[in-house]
Order: sequence, then C-alpha cells, then structure tokens
Amino acid sequence: MNKLFIFFYIIVFSFSNIWAMENPFLKKYNTEFEIPPFSKIDESDFMPAFTMGIEAHKKEIDSIIKNSENPSFENVIIALEKSGSLLDRVGAVFFNLSGSTSNEEIQNIEKDISPILSQHYDSISLNPKIFKKIKYLWDNIDSLNLSIEERKILEEKYKNFIRNGALLEGDDKEKYSSINQEISKLSVEFSQNLLAETNNFEIILNENDLDGLTDDIIALAKEEAYKKYKETKDSIYKDKYIFTPHRSSLYPFLTYSKRRDLRERLYKGYIMRGDNNNEFDNKEITAKISSLRVERANLLNFETHAHYVLDNTMAKTPEAVYGLLDQLWQPALSRASKELEELQSLVNKEGGNFKIASWDWWYYSEKLRKEKYDLNDEELKEFFTLDNTIDGIFKTANKLFGLSFSERFDIELYHEDARVWEVKDRDGSHLGIYIGDFYTRASKRGGAWMSTFKDQSNFNGRERPIVVNVCNFPPPSNDKPSLLNLEHVTTLFHEFGHALHGLVTNTEYSSLSGTSVSRDFVEFPSQVLEHWAVEPELLKSYAKHYKTGESISDDLILKMQNASKFNQGFANVEYLAASYLDMDWHSLTTNEIQDTVEFENNSLKKIGLIDEIVSRYRTTYFQHIYSSSYSAGYYSYIWAAVLDSDAFARFKNTGEIFNKDLAEKYRKYILEKGGTEDPMELYRSFAGSNPEISALLSDRGLE
Repeated sequence: MNKLFIFFYIIVFSFSNIWAMENPFLKKYNTEFEIPPFSKIDESDFMPAFTMGIEAHKKEIDSIIKNSENPSFENVIIALEKSGSLLDRVGAVFFNLSGSTSNEEIQNIEKDISPILSQHYDSISLNPKIFKKIKYLWDNIDSLNLSIEERKILEEKYKNFIRNGALLEGDDKEKYSSINQEISKLSVEFSQNLLAETNNFEIILNENDLDGLTDDIIALAKEEAYKKYKETKDSIYKDKYIFTPHRSSLYPFLTYSKRRDLRERLYKGYIMRGDNNNEFDNKEITAKISSLRVERANLLNFETHAHYVLDNTMAKTPEAVYGLLDQLWQPALSRASKELEELQSLVNKEGGNFKIASWDWWYYSEKLRKEKYDLNDEELKEFFTLDNTIDGIFKTANKLFGLSFSERFDIELYHEDARVWEVKDRDGSHLGIYIGDFYTRASKRGGAWMSTFKDQSNFNGRERPIVVNVCNFPPPSNDKPSLLNLEHVTTLFHEFGHALHGLVTNTEYSSLSGTSVSRDFVEFPSQVLEHWAVEPELLKSYAKHYKTGESISDDLILKMQNASKFNQGFANVEYLAASYLDMDWHSLTTNEIQDTVEFENNSLKKIGLIDEIVSRYRTTYFQHIYSSSYSAGYYSYIWAAVLDSDAFARFKNTGEIFNKDLAEKYRKYILEKGGTEDPMELYRSFAGSNPEISALLSDRGLE
C-alpha cells in the first residue's frame, strides 16, 4: 500500500467519522419525546443515512440467518421486529417531509432512493434462508405457547413473506424484484408530476372577474397573487387575484363565482391534471403501473392485482367489493339524477340558456341549498375557525376517552405552520405527541392524511407515538382567521380519527400498532369520528362565531340537520365512480398496456355515469391508487362506512353520544388493539353483533 493511498484513506476515514458524529440520524435524538431534531437535519443527511441504514439492516438480517440455534419466536420474529431501526428513523422523517415540505432536492432524493429501498426489502422477503426459519415457526405454531398477539404477528410475518414472493423460484425472484423497483420509480414520478401540474396551473383575474365571490375568497386570492408577485417580481401578478386547482381555492370559486366561463376554465385545469400531453403527463405512467401490477400478481399466482390485494382484507374478493358497490350505485345514481333535474330547473327559471355541466354543479347546488334550507356555506364558516374546530376534536377525545391536549411552543418542528400538542391519558400519564400541519402550500401534496414520526410499541420498552395530521385548509388572511367549511370540518375530524387510532394504540409490536390494520378496516375509526362533528351537543361547545364568540344557534343547527342529506346523490356517485374505476384498473387479467383515457371512459360508461358528474378522481390524478397504498382499495371508505354508521347508531340509540360504556369498549377493542386480531372479531367484541347496512343507507338518504 503506497503512502499516497494511506494518506487518502486516513483523510476519508477521518471525514466519515466526523460526518457520522454530525449526522442527526445516527444517534438517539437528544430531544424531548424523541421528536426529530428538525433544525439539525439537512437534505444532505438523508442519502448517507439511508445508505448506512440499509447496510445496518443487512447486517441485522444476516445475524438472524446465521444464528445457529433452533428458530424461536425470540431469535426470529422479535429479532426481525427490532431490525431496521435506523432505516425506519430516516424513512419516517424523509417521507413525511417529501409529502408536506417537498423541494427539488427532496424530489431528486426520492427518485433515487425509492427503487433502492424496494430492492433492499425484496432482498429480505425473497431470501429463502430467513423464510425457512419463519416457516418452521409457522408449521410449529401450536407448540410455541404464544399469546394471541404473538400468534398474530407470526401469522402476519409468514403471510407477508409469501405475499412478497418468498415462494418464488429462480428467475421469477429477479423478475419480481425488478417489477417492484419499476413500480416504485413510476409511483414517485406520478406523485411529482401531479404536484407540478397542480402548482403550474392558475387563473389570474382582474377585479371585474370576481362577481359573486365573497370578501373572504377574494382576500385569499389577492394574497396568493401578492405572494407570487413578491417571489417573482413579475408584473403579471401585480394587483391581481389567483385561483388554483388546490381544493381550498378551487371549491370556493366553483361554489360562488357567477362567471361560468371562468368556472369551466378552472375546473378543467383541475380535472385535466396529468392529461395534458406535456412533460408531467401521467397517462403512460398509470397504464404501465397497472400493467406491472397484473404481471406481479400473476407471478404470485393471483388472477389479478385486485385478487392479490383483497386476499388480505375484510372483503377478501373482488366479487364482494363489486357486490357492495352495485348495492349502492343505482340508489345513488337515481338520487343524483333527481338532483340534476332540480338544478336544471333552477337554471331554466333564471333564464339560463344552457344545459348543466360538471363545472356548474357546485354553483347551482349551493344556490338550491340556500333556497330550500336558507343555509349557505359562508354563513356556517364564520363559526368554524380552525382553532374552534381543533377545540372540537379535542373535546370529543376528552369526553369519550378522557384525553387532554396541551399545546407546546418550545418544540421545534419542520415548518413554521406546524403545531404540536402533548397528549395525556385520563390518569395524567404521557400518551403521545400530536402534530398538526393544517394549511395548504405549494410544497405540500394535495389531500389530507395521518402519518407517524414514531410508532407505538411495548416489546422493547414503552414507546409512545408521535402522530401527525396533514391537511390543506385555507390559511388566515390579513383580517380573518382560517375559516373552514363543513367539508373541511369533516376532514379534520376524519384525520383526527386516524390520529386517535395511532395515539391510543397499546400493542406489543409496532408493526401491529395503530393503523396497521386491514385496508378496509382502517377507515372505520376515522369515519366514525365524523359523526360527532355535527352533533348539536358538541357543536354548541366548539362552533363559535369568530367575531362575537357566540355559540352556533339552535336555528342554524336545525338548518344543518335539515340539509344534511342534500346533494348526497352527487357526493356518492362521484365517490362510487372512482371506486369502480380503481377496481376496473386492478381487475385486468392481462399486462397489455391500456390506452388510459379509453379505458377510463369505458369503465365509467359501463356503470352509466352521467355526463354532468366527473369521477371524484380521474386516472391521471388518482393519487390514492398510484402513489399511495389504496390500489384496489379505494372502495374501503364505503366498506368502512357500513361499520361507522352502524357503530354511531349504537351510541345514538343509548340516548348519549358520549356513552361511557360504549366509548370504553370502542377504545379497548378498536383503538387499542391495532392489527392484533381479526377486524370483524374486534368489531363484534365492541358492538356485540355484526354491522348492518341499514344505518349507512339512512345516513346518506339512499333508502
């Protein structure tokens, strides 16, 4: 070894040691509650930490394989559960930030790391030596004297290895891994294209284009234009008003703008995302992902991707999913057709010489709601500030489960908009950390979700979770706080239902904790909480006028109740159409690449979707199924709705929506259990019987 090489080696080794000491992921977080030290994390830390995390995980897996002792629950299953902690820590921060505070550097890292991670996890699931140990335990499960939860985690590990290719032989293993890497890469491209398409489209308006819009809507649009002007110094934005496809901008404009031409322009900008034949087009990407999923399912001996996904859910089969959708489709379509007749009559009465189109629905349905029920969204919004609604979700958790929330201002977070609360249980003990990131911004992907920076577990010491809700609500304007419409209010209660699932969970193993449950069960705890949002008893405690502090009146609550089933045909049809579209894409039996638009049109034509309603998600921006985990699973919202409507009806039937006995059962059998037992068994333990669909049909006016 020559002197120059020795010198170079010493320099590199020294710098790597310095880097290792400075990289915040490589040591236990020295922060309260082990919240990531965000101000010390730089984008340049991610790739080295991912690399070291993968190498550390490989060594841990290798240690399990080389253990010469007979396979045991401790040296295989517990060892697997403990492995990959560094990789998990890096991934939790990175993928949370890539969804909520993305930038060009993070997007480049995501493109690079996603296929690498896919290949790494495949190298574990396809390793015959480690699967042999798991299979030995599975074959001898009855002699292992395991608890219910231990049996469940062994079952899940065994099933997951098989579902991830453990039984494949020879070239099929390499083919399977290659498909996974390609899907991972394409999913990232899809998501980044969608973010670019959403951020790149805008309509820039003058003062004379604002007819019908309220002062609040105008103020936010003006502020958006001012921000753009400050950023770009482009005079095109000076003294103008900007509207974008972000829902917090889109829906208010569609609801109140009298300019039909502008409503059409903005709405088409929204529904054409990913379908503009430009550099961000998603048609080929989505068709290719669907094709690869068929090919992967066939390798695993499943007829379709839907068969593969549903084999591990409550529904079990595509036939069961289509059966539920078919049961609801005709009642929903019939109701929507009647709603359309009413809207067209309103247009005709006003002298409009046109046929209702999809971009007219919000405008005329809001007019009709005001006419029929003397109720409009803008009047309601004044009672639902973001802070009021946060108070509402916390009061719900307190009344049901005795939880308390204390906002902390001494904990640094990843963005100035994010807020944090310490959550304590009814006995005053620390339960977890709740982070809320509520306002829309260009660096955040659309929609709303719950995630974690740390999961709960008990097997390796008491670990309490760090849970985050991310939403896209309108930010405050110069003279008003953030005001939420009823859809926003429902969204916050929904996502907080997921958060409670993640916070209250009390399992031994993190891979079974919180929301680690069947896809068509996970929406039950989120959707059931929505019911409390509009209950008079709770409303009067949190819905207070942002100027006067006066509680919402009985008269306004009565109007809300009277209008609760209004427009339900439209809401159910657009959702069900997207569910059919998802199922159709993933019920393909061939991996032949489809023409995306033609396939979509045929899918929606087959069910008889009327022209005046567009599927809630078109293929090219269907983020749930192409860059999230809902492929062949978007139906799960309606599957879970059967459970949530049935469950809440049980609370209502006691005469006490905060019934302590039912709340205790719900906590014990649903929130605390995570994925430790069969979901239908858990539901029966809570409710005492199977759910019935009648409550759902009644809730949605589809009887």
